Amino acid sequence: VGVKHCIAMCNGTIALEIAIRALEMKGEVIVPSMTFVATAHALQWQEITPVFCDIAPETHTIDPNKIESLITPRTSGIIGVHLWGNPCDIDKIQRIALDHGLKLLFDAAHAFCTSYKGRMIGSFGHAEIFSFHATKIFNTFEGGAVLTNDSYLARKIRLMQNFGFDGLDNVTYIGINGKMSEISAAMGLVNLEQLEEFIEHNYQNYLTYSKLIENIPGISILKYNEKEKNNYQYIIVEIDKSVFGVNRDDLVNILRAENILARRYFYPGCHRMEPYRSYFPHAGLLLPITEKKLKRIMVLPTGTQVTTQDIEKIIELLKFIHTKAKEVKILLRKNDNFTILAQSKNKMHTKAAEVCC
Repeated sequence: VGVKHCIAMCNGTIALEIAIRALEMKGEVIVPSMTFVATAHALQWQEITPVFCDIAPETHTIDPNKIESLITPRTSGIIGVHLWGNPCDIDKIQRIALDHGLKLLFDAAHAFCTSYKGRMIGSFGHAEIFSFHATKIFNTFEGGAVLTNDSYLARKIRLMQNFGFDGLDNVTYIGINGKMSEISAAMGLVNLEQLEEFIEHNYQNYLTYSKLIENIPGISILKYNEKEKNNYQYIIVEIDKSVFGVNRDDLVNILRAENILARRYFYPGCHRMEPYRSYFPHAGLLLPITEKKLKRIMVLPTGTQVTTQDIEKIIELLKFIHTKAKEVKILLRKNDNFTILAQSKNKMHTKAAEVCC
């Protein structure tokens, strides 16, 4: 990454909590709602109020044009999230943080091995957080890290992640156990050797999806800036029901019934999860883009176990669903599995099973 300090942690959430505490954030911190709930929880756990900001429609990252209107005398910081590996508009956010004297932290859980204007993610703001969870492109079974160029901050974080120990039998600071385990570190060292292979495989999958999805009305794929580095870990598509004929939720259920593990991310949004929906019942009124995207976004399978042939079968099934959209009914069985039926003699799921992975 080219950063001075990388402090390995037991997981990304603890890394986030420790960084927040080390930066002495308090009061209110501005964050996007479209993120994994750990981003908000890491604040609320420390009695800091997350103030949810809307996102930019193109990148799904926090919209810098909406941040300043949310700043109050209680605001102490901003947490940007590099969603899907897409970097935030870092320059604008850094300028806002500087102008208002706010701490700036980036949740880069999705963004390992990605870059912004030629500079690697991990080196921006006061600090950035990586997650090395098993679901990530680079994993250590379970793990994470805080990265920073601030040596004073790095020293505080190292003390805080190891009970405050500064040498043998010398506790100089309050801390907890945030250290990465040896077995996780060993897993990480092995995975680093294959990281470029993983990224290249994901990139080829992304190219295949991008080419084939163009031929399906009502489905658009989130494009990555190929001038920058990216890990291409996520295949993000947006479903326009008015064109495709089936809404996102029904489509996810159909695909999962055919053993294609599509998912909604990060539905329904932090602001609609507890305790935030109770604290801020009308937050959605200030988050129109977030609300829209959360109802339309779907993640399709990728990774080293997904082949070009698998993707072709997924695309064939998507085309089939689109062409039969007017005939489709979704029936919920007692065992909670969905069956797809066409209003014809033939059961749609029989055809779908022929083309599924």
